[in-house]
Amino acid sequence: MTTTTTIPNMSAAQGANPLKGLLAYGQSPWLDFIRRNILLNGDLKKMINEDGLRGMTSNPAIFEKAITAGDDYNDIIKAADAKSSTAMALYEKIAIRDVQDACDIFKSVHTETKDRVRYAGHYRRSPSPLEGGRPP
Repeated sequence: MTTTTTIPNMSAAQGANPLKGLLAYGQSPWLDFIRRNILLNGDLKKMINEDGLRGMTSNPAIFEKAITAGDDYNDIIKAADAKSSTAMALYEKIAIRDVQDACDIFKSVHTETKDRVRYAGHYRRSPSPLEGGRPP
């Protein structure tokens, strides 16, 4: 039994982005990272357009790094009602807002792929980092 595969010609486009080239092989690059600033400053949109990014994932450990890396989430963490909120409520407010905003940014991918690609996800394998949880 012989199997043949046609390899897309990537050399035709000199200087072509190798990440975007993965699309020719039926592969969809995803980002295993989320942070508020890339949603707001255009970096995520740029990665979608220039690198062929097709999705992103998130989990409590990723949000822990994002939350502790700067002041991107101070609008929620330092809000007047934050002291009366549980750590879980604050975490969920942050996570839901960022995942919803990421989905809005990935809308062009949804349209382009005719809903063949799911483009943002959040999975919860452990308790929120704000509650002292750590991923396995």
